[in-house]
Amino acid sequence: MNIARPFKSHISTSFWSWIFPVTYVIHIAEEYWGGEGYSSYLLRLRGITLSPTRFLMSQAVAFALMIIGIILAKYLKFPNQMIVVLGSVVFINGVTHCVQTVGHGEYVPGLFTAILVWIPLGIATLLRFKRGMRTGSYWTSVALGVGIILGVEILIISS
Repeated sequence: MNIARPFKSHISTSFWSWIFPVTYVIHIAEEYWGGEGYSSYLLRLRGITLSPTRFLMSQAVAFALMIIGIILAKYLKFPNQMIVVLGSVVFINGVTHCVQTVGHGEYVPGLFTAILVWIPLGIATLLRFKRGMRTGSYWTSVALGVGIILGVEILIISS
C-alpha cells in the first residue's frame, strides 16, 4: 500500500508553486536596488522610459497575477502545468539577464538572483516536471512561458 506517495507529491507540488513568488520578490528587489536600478538601466542603454514607481507598480501587478495563477491552477487542477510555465519564465528571464550583461559588458540589475536563483530554479523545475507530464502538455506549458516573456518584452519596448 503506497498511501504516502500521493500525499508527498501533493505537498511537493504545492511547496514548489510557492517558491516562485518568494524568489520573484527577491529578484525584483535586486532589480530595483541593484546598481543603478532597472529603470535607469532601461533608459540609459535601451532608451526606454519606465519610472521606478511604474516599474514597481507593474511588478506588483505581475506578482498578483502569479499568485492568482497559482491558486487557480491548484483549484482547476493544473498545478504542474503552471509550475512549468513559471519555470520557463524564470529560466528565460535569468538567461536574458546574463546575455544582457555579456552584451553590454556591465552588471544588469537582477543578474545575481538570475544566476544564483532563477536559472537553477528554472532548470530544476523543467527537469523535475518533464518526467510526470504528457509531452504535449509539457511543451505547451513551456511555450506559454516563452510567450509571457515575449509579451513582457513587447510591453517594455512599447513603454
